[in-house]
Amino acid sequence: MAVPFSYSLRNLAKRRLTTVLTVAGMALVVFVLAAVLMMASGLEKTLVETGSEDNVVVVRKGSTSEVMSGIERGQASIVEMLPQVAIGNEGERLVAKEVVVLIALPKRGAGNSNVVVRGVQKASLPLRPQVKLVAGRMFRRGTSEIIVGNSIAKGFAGVGLQNALTWGMRQWTVVGIFDAGNTGFSSEIWGDVDQVMQAFRRPVYSSLIFRLNAPDAFLAAQRAVETDPRLTLEAKRETRYYLDQSEMMAKFLRILGISLTVIFSIGAIIGAMITMYSAVANRIGEIGTMRALGFSRRSILIAFIAESLLLGLLGGAAGLFFASFMQFITVSTVNFQTFSELAFRFTLTGRIVLQAMTFALVMGLIGGMFPALRAARMRIVDALRAG
Repeated sequence: MAVPFSYSLRNLAKRRLTTVLTVAGMALVVFVLAAVLMMASGLEKTLVETGSEDNVVVVRKGSTSEVMSGIERGQASIVEMLPQVAIGNEGERLVAKEVVVLIALPKRGAGNSNVVVRGVQKASLPLRPQVKLVAGRMFRRGTSEIIVGNSIAKGFAGVGLQNALTWGMRQWTVVGIFDAGNTGFSSEIWGDVDQVMQAFRRPVYSSLIFRLNAPDAFLAAQRAVETDPRLTLEAKRETRYYLDQSEMMAKFLRILGISLTVIFSIGAIIGAMITMYSAVANRIGEIGTMRALGFSRRSILIAFIAESLLLGLLGGAAGLFFASFMQFITVSTVNFQTFSELAFRFTLTGRIVLQAMTFALVMGLIGGMFPALRAARMRIVDALRAG
């Protein structure tokens, strides 16, 4: 004979205070786990969405980022003439030779942080359709004019329209602000590639970006770049390149989150265990009566485990509910690959919901297993006498 599910619900409602405290402890643990996983997911999403599946990034072989890469002009010209490069409406090759450098800017509030300055060409904008000017105008080629991402404009001091910045022994004027959506470009400053190279005395490009002329042309382009004896370069799809950029940071965040969650979960499990032991102690007479009426040990065990799982379910749901509001928050951190500032949003996914709820249920199961075993092992006579 199975114990009705309503029995577990009624007992949780009867012990409101202990139920609320136990659920709150579990909710806190789930909140911490979900928040850290959402941070890692948001970082990955921001960097992956920065790239396009149709674009190819070419950097020096062995470079982990554009900041560490260098491509000579002669090598850049060879890549530019690859047959897999798409041709634009005006007959131009959709290739952008870019340079990436880091500068330190004062953040709003206190302290400085590194910011990416990207020297771009005319072809850079068609290759990045997510970049839209929202204020001011585009910089003019051959001048010390720049445009800044909206995350930079919001998070750093002195980078508004018509403000002047000094770096590379030159003064630069902000003439536009652009929005690149939920991508890493929103955390960059763009200027003319030749002017940026001159200011920083860089004789080489950092990377080449080009559009494929066909979706299945990547492998041919990759072989052409990586097997040419004149080149010491490697090619990646732009989405793959930016995913690699996020892996180290995302892995660190996940390890940190899981470590903190395991530590916090010990307290939540102990709380659940105390709650369930208390429930068993207060219902010894009920347990004896149910056994006398024909309920099996297994039914008693399942009833108390179900009650503990309900605590975990409620705690997981509450933790996820509050964690979902983190999606409205934008944070910035240092990208471990480029050591530059990167702004991103917390992102809640179905996978995170599943992982958090599973963890909550596991906490409930562990916390309720031993009290449930104690209840199931009670002898009928002893339970009735004690009750």
